[in-house]
Amino acid sequence: MPTYDYKCNSCQHRFEILQSMNDEVLKLCPKCKKNDLERLIGAGSGLIFKGSGFYITDYVKKKNNSDTNKNENKPKNKKEKVVNKNNE
Repeated sequence: MPTYDYKCNSCQHRFEILQSMNDEVLKLCPKCKKNDLERLIGAGSGLIFKGSGFYITDYVKKKNNSDTNKNENKPKNKKEKVVNKNNE
């Protein structure tokens, strides 16, 4: 459920409330009891990871065996040449 920010235009009281997206917008200020509330538009909380077990390495693409085979025939430095196994 999202958290919504409200501000009373009469007494300037600001507060947050956890509401369902289907709930109606609040109108009555809990502090001054006037019908002058305004729901504020916020950026939202974004994605939050809570708890242990979330590491940067969890979602890293793992190397395939085909990737390691491609690198075997490459020279280690620019001056070194790859010798063809068939001596051609």
